[in-house]
Amino acid sequence: MKIIVFDTSFLITAIRFKVDIFKELERICDFKFKLAIVDKTLDELNSIISKQKGKHKKAASLAFDLLKAKNVDIIKSKSNLNVDQFLIKYSGENDIVATQDSNLKKALLNKKVPVIVLRGKKYLNMIKI
Repeated sequence: MKIIVFDTSFLITAIRFKVDIFKELERICDFKFKLAIVDKTLDELNSIISKQKGKHKKAASLAFDLLKAKNVDIIKSKSNLNVDQFLIKYSGENDIVATQDSNLKKALLNKKVPVIVLRGKKYLNMIKI
């Protein structure tokens, strides 16, 4: 079973463009998978909620509620690495990372970790090497 890990940029962007990521994942994934986030992603969302205003705050709040409602697994990072560094270091052959961050995407693809991205503000695409 594969583990699809969401990062903050992916969640915020998908929510801002009203993309049903769960329906889209079912469309692009012809395999069994579990959904997860790194614990520090929740910290990033909470930081956005408490420090920002407007559309980013609203998107972060909706993302937080959606993750809770869908009972997404939380990966305990137990390190001082930020989310991107953690994902680069610990992602492996059974992981897929959903991100909009171009630097993270490059680093993961260099490690041959598949990446899911939002395309055209309306659908998801999986990139594999």
